[in-house]
Amino acid sequence: MKKSTPLRVPVTAGLKDSYALDMHTAYQAACLGKLNVELFSRLASAIAVVLTALEHKDTHLPNAVETLDAAVAALVQIRVRGDATDVWAFTETEFPVVLDGIFMVEQCIGTLDVALLERTAASLSANASA
Repeated sequence: MKKSTPLRVPVTAGLKDSYALDMHTAYQAACLGKLNVELFSRLASAIAVVLTALEHKDTHLPNAVETLDAAVAALVQIRVRGDATDVWAFTETEFPVVLDGIFMVEQCIGTLDVALLERTAASLSANASA
């Protein structure tokens, strides 16, 4: 009997656009000094989902994990400051690191599949709620 392989549903342009909208809207809000916790959370979630999904599927993009790790580290610092002061802002050194992460997510998301992204998002959400 032939072993069945799971159906791979590629990420559609609509899903890519949804991730891009969440990330770029938050980044633009930060550039304008109008970042808030909701926009920050959408940006952080998008990057975290793709980074975590990449841990389950190797990517051929050089430095993808390192770039996303750096973006997450910057977002952690922003989160710490935001939680403490209720001021959601990037420092000058964080802007390029986060933007590099956004660009990397946009490159990596096409190498992943919808089911993996959904499982990863659900797992991260469940862990955050616990």
